[in-house]
Parts: sequence; structure tokens; C-alpha cells
Amino acid sequence: MPFTPGGTTDILAREIAAKLQVAFGQSCIVENRPGGGGTLGCEMVARADPDGLTMLMGHIGTLAINPLVYPHHGYDPVKGWTPLAYVANVPNGAGGQRVCAGESVQELVALAKSKPGALGLRHRRHGKRLASRVGLFRLRHRTEFLHVPYKGTAPFVSDLLAGQLQMGFTGRAGGHAARQAGRLRALAVSSAQRSEAFLPSCRPSPSSGVPGFEADQWYGITGPAGIDPAIANMLNAEINKALASADVKARLEKEGGAAVIAPPEALGRHIAAEIDRWRPVVKGREHPAGIGATASC
Repeated sequence: MPFTPGGTTDILAREIAAKLQVAFGQSCIVENRPGGGGTLGCEMVARADPDGLTMLMGHIGTLAINPLVYPHHGYDPVKGWTPLAYVANVPNGAGGQRVCAGESVQELVALAKSKPGALGLRHRRHGKRLASRVGLFRLRHRTEFLHVPYKGTAPFVSDLLAGQLQMGFTGRAGGHAARQAGRLRALAVSSAQRSEAFLPSCRPSPSSGVPGFEADQWYGITGPAGIDPAIANMLNAEINKALASADVKARLEKEGGAAVIAPPEALGRHIAAEIDRWRPVVKGREHPAGIGATASC
């Protein structure tokens, strides 16, 4: 787990690990290795023995964005992995402080344009070019924020509540209790479809979305390159069983997401496609290929 505990990635990793521990009758340990926007944990797994005993709980950032932001990571971002399971798709939410981030994404953008570089916006990595949701949001609206890197969701939410930061993107689990208590405001989800689980009270309208913005969060489990196909298929079958179980499905529904039951090669194809999809954003282009939907409230 290449991030700190408490975020959606960590939650999914622990749910699946508990199922694998029962299935195989041996310990399945979730080891948090945060650092470098997830690159430290990725490098650890990529260099491990390909025996099927070491796996990475990755997502769009670690598996598709980081290889574009950090070109010297020591492994091939596509061929350097053995894909094991495409876990889930989960929409992210754009949210901010209750008192100062505006009542809508449009108000937030207007506020950011009126105070260039003054509003703190959370992201997960250092670097000259920001990728994924933050980079696309900035490019699409020609807005400038004070970019603040975090190693995980928990410290980001703490700073948001403390007033050290004004807004950021995270899964539904991040700041859920604070949103229920009215201390944080959810503004929109990053998917093309509205999420009732994430934003149940938001009314759909032609003006509620953000044109040209779509950035679902997806999760997948990989291992080092060279794992025997029989072992990979066995792990895939057990992970898919875990994803199909009632409690894991319920947990994903709480996150506003859905499990993806698929063979290992589906994840491999998706990683390669997402790297190509996000390359223009990392390079700072206005219209990345394949991105033209609307983030919805």
C-alpha cells in the first residue's frame, strides 16, 4: 500500500487482504509504504521476487500518472508489472472548506481566478507538471492554485479542517464524517455521471457540471513482472471472489464505486490505455485525447 492509512486505497487493500487471508489460510499483511507520490511502494513491489507473494494495491496515480511525471522510476510502467486484478472504479469528489470554497465548482473557479495562487489545492506528488484531476482542472479553467503535496488522505483532510488548505480531490471516504457534520462541502464528482452516494443532495442542471472534465479513480492490483500465469490466474480468481462478496460490494457502494470483475489482462490493457490518455495532460496540453465529458454534481 504505497500511501498512508485511512484513504480509499488503504480501505480496499485491507478489505481484500482479509478475504485472501481466509482463502489461503495464511497471513496477508497490508504494509503502508508512503513516499514520492506512491513511487516508493511501487519500486519495492516491482523489484520483489515474482513468486506471487508480494502485490501492489495501485490506482490511476501510481500505475498511470506517476510513470509520466517521474520518467526515471527504474521499471517499465507497462511491462514491469504482472497485472493481477482490476479492482474497482470509484468517482472522486472536489470539495472544500465550508466557509471559503464557494457553493459550487463555478464559484470556486471564480474565487481562484480572483486570487491567483492564493487558494491551497491538495495533490499527491511533487513536480513541475501536475497530472490527473488537479492538472486537468487547472488546464481546463486556466486557474492557478497553491499546490500542496500530501502523502495520503488523512493528513490532507486534517489540514482542510484546520484551514491550512482550501480544497482538493478525494474519494468519498475522505472527510465523510466532516461532510456529514457540515464542516466540509462536497462540490462535484470527477466522473461523467452524478453520484448519489457522494453528492445525494445536489440537483442536476446544465450549469452544475464542469465541461471538459472527467477523471474517474480506478484501482488495480499488480505484482512484479514474471509471475507464473497459473499463480496470476489463481490470485485473480480469489481477488474477484473477494470483490463479489456482499461485504466488499457494500463497502464499495459506500465509496460510491463499483467492483470490476475481470481477468488479469483487462487491467494490463487499461494501464496502457490510461498512460496514453493522460500523457497530454502531463505535457500541459489543453485538450487531452479521450477526455471530453463533464464532471457532475
